[in-house]
Amino acid sequence: MRQVAINRTPILALALLLAMAEPAYAKKMYRWVDENGNVYFSDQVPPDQVKHKRETLSEKARVLDVLEKAKTAEQIAQQKRLDALRKEQEKIIAKQNANDKVLLSTFRSVEDMNKALNNKMASLDAGQKVIEGNIERIQQQLQQQQQQAANLERGGSKIPPKLLADIAASKQQIDAGKQELLRHQQDRQTTEKEFKADIARFQFLTQPNNEGKPNNGESLAASNARNELGLFVCEDPAQCKKAWIIAAEFVAAHSTTGQDVESEKLIMRAAPQKDDDLSLSVSLLEHNNTLQIFLDIRCRQSSIGNELCSGAKAQSIRQAFAPFIQSSLAAQQ
Repeated sequence: MRQVAINRTPILALALLLAMAEPAYAKKMYRWVDENGNVYFSDQVPPDQVKHKRETLSEKARVLDVLEKAKTAEQIAQQKRLDALRKEQEKIIAKQNANDKVLLSTFRSVEDMNKALNNKMASLDAGQKVIEGNIERIQQQLQQQQQQAANLERGGSKIPPKLLADIAASKQQIDAGKQELLRHQQDRQTTEKEFKADIARFQFLTQPNNEGKPNNGESLAASNARNELGLFVCEDPAQCKKAWIIAAEFVAAHSTTGQDVESEKLIMRAAPQKDDDLSLSVSLLEHNNTLQIFLDIRCRQSSIGNELCSGAKAQSIRQAFAPFIQSSLAAQQ
């Protein structure tokens, strides 16, 4: 094995080494840098050097492959956290994009949505009247049965078992009807709430953004949808590098918890401890050869914390994320 250590050797020196090497060495060479900054070229990597990042070179000194530096246990654990977070974020993005696509393909305007809502509410109201009518009919039936039983008691006659059974059955039917009515009313409230949320979402997706036009030639809906999700799409790696620094500033400014993880692909604040804590994180994703920075917000696992994360404050932070990066980038130009 021939191993050569060179301090900051130009590529010309490498070419000379390869040209002078024996034929066996011309097949494959490795290049790596140790912790002291020494550059090594060799056809084999000694065991005490395998921890370093290294490149596989052709006989013309072209890089064929790159093997990254061996990771520590802490780095491996961090990568697992990042992979798990990335999967969850991709699910959120995919689900929201699918919902938006259905919404935009189903309706043409807010007026159409309001008409659909009115028709849906009218249909549910009609169903409620049917349930109320059934309850009223059974209540009248029960009154007649109870009156019949009272007349028999006043006349000194024993109430027949069948009549008692009919009275009990009528009461059960009334209770069941009231439960059905309650479920129907709750369904109506949920349907109306979800429909109004869809209308608000549709308005957001179709309204002009701050600049009056989408970024990067995207559709207006896609641009607004990404803002709502807290998703910034980079134009190129150079812009993404600048955007990552800005994203870190945004996370620090809006989080109420201390720093936890900060790497090239993940910035995560410490877990929320109080009901009013907001813990933000950003991760660098790659989707369809496009770099994206995704913002995530965590709250304490409690009724107040869950309400905070699903409320207006968290939503406004998500919506402000991408425009903040865009405006900060523009200010740097």
